[in-house]
Amino acid sequence: MRLLKIFHIQLRVIGAEKLHSSPHLLASNHISWLDIHVINAFRPVRFVAKSEVRGWPVFGWMAQQLGTVFIRRDSARHARQVVDQMAQVLKVESVCIFPEGTSTSGKSVLPFKPNLFESAILAHAPVLPIAIAYRSRSTCLRSDAAAFIGDMGLLESMSNVISSRQDIEVHLNLIEPYLTSNSSNPDRKELALYCQEAITKTL
Repeated sequence: MRLLKIFHIQLRVIGAEKLHSSPHLLASNHISWLDIHVINAFRPVRFVAKSEVRGWPVFGWMAQQLGTVFIRRDSARHARQVVDQMAQVLKVESVCIFPEGTSTSGKSVLPFKPNLFESAILAHAPVLPIAIAYRSRSTCLRSDAAAFIGDMGLLESMSNVISSRQDIEVHLNLIEPYLTSNSSNPDRKELALYCQEAITKTL
């Protein structure tokens, strides 16, 4: 919450009651390096992020302090190890993933990669989709100010946020969870598609 106050970003949470005290796998669309801090401001959870984030100035250190699990995208073996690690964590605390595998402008949602959803099946944990959207307070329309996309550098992105900081509002919309324990044979592709479609519909 402190970082949002520094950048004067207002947070609005819709459907907060859908996240219960039991551990969940949270699956969110991905727009900005701010996403982790926005979700953590609502409810502290563990995150899974690409290994490159570890080397980012300041934010890499902050991600490590939040207990982020870093994944090497070029290693299937490492991904399998991360899934097993996530399943163990999900027995005691919630974990958040960004299954698009990259960030977007937020205008649309990319196909969700299903691999990490296997952790929820192993842990019998509910899967909760989260739709994140950055909006302009002055126009109430979608804002690109927080988007971290393409060849944009971290400093350029931070500059965009700072220049628009008085006008950014972020919405977190929590959607009905998928209860893996209620399914006789849950499938990770089915979980990924459920979250992708639910978030797309919400946005």
